[in-house]
Amino acid sequence: MGKFEEYKPAMAMIGIQMCYAGVTLSARATMVNGLSPRVFILYRQAFATIFIFPFLYFSRGKPKISSLDLKSFSLIFLVSLVGITINQNLYLEGLYLASSAMGSAVGNIIPAITFLVSFLAGYEKVNLLDKRGLAKIAGTILCVAGATSMTLLRGPKILNSESTLPVIKSVLGDLNDQNMWLFGCLFLFSSTLCWSFWLTLQVPISAYYPDHLSLSAWMCLFGTIQCAVVTFFLEKDPNAWILHSFSEFATCLYAGVGASALSFTVQAWVISKRGPVFSALFNPLCTVIVTILAALFFQEEIYIGSLIGGLGVIMGLYIVLWGKAKDVMMNQEQRDSENDSEVKIHSEDFSNTANCNRDLEDPLLSKYKPTDQEIKIRQQIN
Repeated sequence: MGKFEEYKPAMAMIGIQMCYAGVTLSARATMVNGLSPRVFILYRQAFATIFIFPFLYFSRGKPKISSLDLKSFSLIFLVSLVGITINQNLYLEGLYLASSAMGSAVGNIIPAITFLVSFLAGYEKVNLLDKRGLAKIAGTILCVAGATSMTLLRGPKILNSESTLPVIKSVLGDLNDQNMWLFGCLFLFSSTLCWSFWLTLQVPISAYYPDHLSLSAWMCLFGTIQCAVVTFFLEKDPNAWILHSFSEFATCLYAGVGASALSFTVQAWVISKRGPVFSALFNPLCTVIVTILAALFFQEEIYIGSLIGGLGVIMGLYIVLWGKAKDVMMNQEQRDSENDSEVKIHSEDFSNTANCNRDLEDPLLSKYKPTDQEIKIRQQIN
């Protein structure tokens, strides 16, 4: 039983990555068959909102959701706009134009980009004379170089010589194959920037609004409203708003409940147990699953440049995470040493206090022994 408890966080993260891989593959398949990316995002967020508010109500046993003041409303609205509305629209458009494997692989640069954004915002410190700081810088450069290679240096195809997935719902209109790939990669890279900004914005908003479950619920609600506005202006065809098949409905429901609602809860639990670095270590697993299944079942093309760039992104990811893990370990050791010193000081203070109390309880001359001469003088006087 103890071994099972030890492996539960790893099993949970493997399940989450398989869930993300399923969303990536099923979303691209339904979009290629005619579902609009904007409509998919709208229904995904709507299903997530419908699920998470009852979950919040019943999990706490009382109808209490933290209220919003003007500042918290503004922060959550901004976070929802950046992390849900803009990020997901860019990601789905890029996934639609490029490929499932590309969409999954580009996501591996998020830790490196987040480190760079956090450094510019003052949340991360870098010591250029320390190997941990150099590792984070080198990993970030390798991630960006790998992503650039995947985007620009496609190279010859090594699997699936012909593409059978035409683009019919892009906001950019008709594009040839080369432009499709380039614009798709740019959209995906822009979505990683938005996600990195979203992660960085969690620092001030969590400090001001510490109720994380209510925060997630409000973000899902605001994201749904914002996505509805975006879809209203970009989707002029009323028929595009209709889910025409059970597979489209199932894909939106699966993405909303599985990837947007349940995954947040499970991942928050894993981070509380093992930390954010442990959670990020499993990101490349989704890339491997998506790349293999997309090539086998959807006949997606794989290029040498993309393969080399993807390996560079994964290597850079682990270098950045190694540097972050060393920071976490060093900070933990510093906290442990500070706690030990505080315990030692408190122990010494308690010992001194106990001695003083013992001295006050005894008579002041109880331990004094008179000399023989003093005893004789007392006897003569008596």
